[in-house]
Amino acid sequence: RRQAAEYSSSSDDEFESKVSLTHKAERSLRRRRKLEKETKQLIKQEELKRLHKAQAIQRQLEELEERQRALEIFGVKLERKLRGESDSGSQDETQMLHEWFELVLEKNKLMRYESELLIIAQELELEDHQSRLEQKLREKMAINGK
Repeated sequence: RRQAAEYSSSSDDEFESKVSLTHKAERSLRRRRKLEKETKQLIKQEELKRLHKAQAIQRQLEELEERQRALEIFGVKLERKLRGESDSGSQDETQMLHEWFELVLEKNKLMRYESELLIIAQELELEDHQSRLEQKLREKMAINGK
Protein backbone atom coordinates (compact mmCIF):
# COMPACT_ATOMS: atom_id res chain seq x y z
CA ARG A 1 0.00 0.00 0.00
CA ARG A 2 2.73 2.34 0.91
CA GLN A 3 4.45 1.79 -2.41
CA ALA A 4 1.16 2.26 -4.20
CA ALA A 5 0.58 5.51 -2.30
CA GLU A 6 4.11 6.73 -3.10
CA TYR A 7 3.71 5.75 -6.74
CA SER A 8 0.36 7.49 -6.88
CA SER A 9 1.81 10.60 -5.23
CA SER A 10 4.83 10.76 -7.55
CA SER A 11 2.67 10.17 -10.59
CA ASP A 12 0.33 12.97 -9.47
CA ASP A 13 3.35 15.27 -9.05
CA GLU A 14 4.59 14.37 -12.52
CA PHE A 15 1.14 14.95 -13.99
CA GLU A 16 0.81 18.32 -12.24
CA SER A 17 4.29 19.23 -13.37
CA LYS A 18 3.45 18.37 -16.99
CA VAL A 19 0.17 20.29 -16.79
CA SER A 20 2.03 23.26 -15.31
CA LEU A 21 4.63 23.14 -18.09
CA THR A 22 1.92 22.85 -20.74
CA HIS A 23 0.09 25.80 -19.19
CA LYS A 24 3.29 27.86 -19.13
CA ALA A 25 4.05 26.96 -22.75
CA GLU A 26 0.54 27.99 -23.79
CA ARG A 27 0.88 31.32 -21.94
CA SER A 28 4.26 31.88 -23.50
CA LEU A 29 2.85 31.09 -26.95
CA ARG A 30 -0.10 33.45 -26.40
CA ARG A 31 2.25 36.17 -25.21
CA ARG A 32 4.49 35.69 -28.26
CA ARG A 33 1.50 35.79 -30.63
CA LYS A 34 0.20 38.94 -28.95
CA LEU A 35 3.63 40.54 -29.27
CA GLU A 36 3.82 39.53 -32.94
CA LYS A 37 0.37 41.02 -33.54
CA GLU A 38 1.33 44.28 -31.83
CA THR A 39 4.56 44.42 -33.83
CA LYS A 40 2.66 43.90 -37.09
CA GLN A 41 0.26 46.69 -36.12
CA LEU A 42 3.17 49.04 -35.39
CA ILE A 43 4.78 48.16 -38.70
CA LYS A 44 1.50 48.83 -40.49
CA GLN A 45 1.16 52.21 -38.74
CA GLU A 46 4.71 53.15 -39.72
CA GLU A 47 3.98 52.13 -43.33
CA LEU A 48 0.86 54.31 -43.34
CA LYS A 49 2.82 57.27 -41.93
CA ARG A 50 5.42 56.87 -44.66
CA LEU A 51 2.69 56.57 -47.27
CA HIS A 52 1.01 59.77 -46.07
CA LYS A 53 4.36 61.58 -46.06
CA ALA A 54 5.12 60.31 -49.55
CA GLN A 55 1.73 61.48 -50.80
CA ALA A 56 2.24 64.92 -49.22
CA ILE A 57 5.67 65.16 -50.85
CA GLN A 58 4.18 64.16 -54.21
CA ARG A 59 1.56 66.91 -53.91
CA GLN A 60 4.22 69.46 -52.98
CA LEU A 61 6.34 68.40 -55.95
CA GLU A 62 3.37 68.80 -58.29
CA GLU A 63 2.61 72.28 -56.90
CA LEU A 64 6.28 73.14 -57.22
CA GLU A 65 6.30 72.04 -60.85
CA GLU A 66 3.30 74.28 -61.58
CA ARG A 67 5.00 77.26 -59.94
CA GLN A 68 8.18 76.58 -61.90
CA ARG A 69 6.20 76.46 -65.17
CA ALA A 70 4.50 79.76 -64.36
CA LEU A 71 7.87 81.34 -63.56
CA GLU A 72 9.29 79.97 -66.80
CA ILE A 73 6.47 81.53 -68.83
CA PHE A 74 6.88 84.85 -67.03
CA GLY A 75 10.65 84.64 -67.55
CA VAL A 76 10.28 84.13 -71.30
CA LYS A 77 8.00 87.19 -71.56
CA LEU A 78 10.39 89.26 -69.46
CA GLU A 79 13.36 88.15 -71.56
CA ARG A 80 11.59 89.24 -74.73
CA LYS A 81 10.88 92.62 -73.19
CA LEU A 82 14.51 93.02 -72.17
CA ARG A 83 15.69 92.17 -75.69
CA GLY A 84 13.26 94.63 -77.18
CA GLU A 85 11.29 91.92 -79.00
CA SER A 86 8.09 93.00 -77.30
CA ASP A 87 6.23 96.32 -77.44
CA SER A 88 6.79 97.56 -73.93
CA GLY A 89 8.67 100.78 -74.20
CA SER A 90 6.73 102.11 -71.25
CA GLN A 91 8.47 99.88 -68.69
CA ASP A 92 11.85 100.93 -67.31
CA GLU A 93 14.77 98.62 -68.16
CA THR A 94 16.06 98.88 -64.59
CA GLN A 95 12.69 97.70 -63.29
CA MET A 96 12.68 94.79 -65.77
CA LEU A 97 16.20 93.76 -64.71
CA HIS A 98 15.11 93.90 -61.08
CA GLU A 99 12.16 91.61 -61.90
CA TRP A 100 14.50 89.32 -63.85
CA PHE A 101 16.86 88.90 -60.86
CA GLU A 102 13.92 88.29 -58.52
CA LEU A 103 12.67 85.68 -60.95
CA VAL A 104 16.07 83.96 -61.02
CA LEU A 105 16.24 84.01 -57.20
CA GLU A 106 12.74 82.53 -56.95
CA LYS A 107 13.60 79.77 -59.46
CA ASN A 108 16.77 78.91 -57.50
CA LYS A 109 14.78 78.80 -54.27
CA LEU A 110 12.25 76.45 -55.87
CA MET A 111 15.01 74.22 -57.21
CA ARG A 112 16.57 73.92 -53.73
CA TYR A 113 13.17 73.12 -52.25
CA GLU A 114 12.62 70.49 -54.93
CA SER A 115 16.00 68.94 -54.09
CA GLU A 116 15.07 68.82 -50.41
CA LEU A 117 11.74 67.16 -51.21
CA LEU A 118 13.44 64.57 -53.40
CA ILE A 119 15.93 63.79 -50.62
CA ILE A 120 13.08 63.35 -48.14
CA ALA A 121 11.28 61.08 -50.62
CA GLN A 122 14.45 59.01 -51.01
CA GLU A 123 14.76 58.72 -47.22
CA LEU A 124 11.18 57.44 -47.06
CA GLU A 125 11.95 54.85 -49.72
CA LEU A 126 15.00 53.71 -47.76
CA GLU A 127 13.00 53.52 -44.52
CA ASP A 128 10.38 51.43 -46.30
CA HIS A 129 13.04 49.14 -47.74
CA GLN A 130 14.63 48.76 -44.30
CA SER A 131 11.26 47.93 -42.76
CA ARG A 132 10.62 45.23 -45.36
CA LEU A 133 14.07 43.73 -44.78
CA GLU A 134 13.52 43.71 -41.02
CA GLN A 135 10.16 41.99 -41.54
CA LYS A 136 11.79 39.31 -43.72
CA LEU A 137 14.47 38.81 -41.09
CA ARG A 138 11.84 38.42 -38.33
CA GLU A 139 9.96 35.89 -40.47
CA LYS A 140 13.11 33.87 -41.13
CA MET A 141 14.09 33.96 -37.47
CA ALA A 142 10.60 32.81 -36.50
CA ILE A 143 10.80 29.91 -38.97
CA ASN A 144 14.26 28.89 -37.73
CA GLY A 145 13.23 29.29 -34.09
CA LYS A 146 10.31 26.84 -34.39
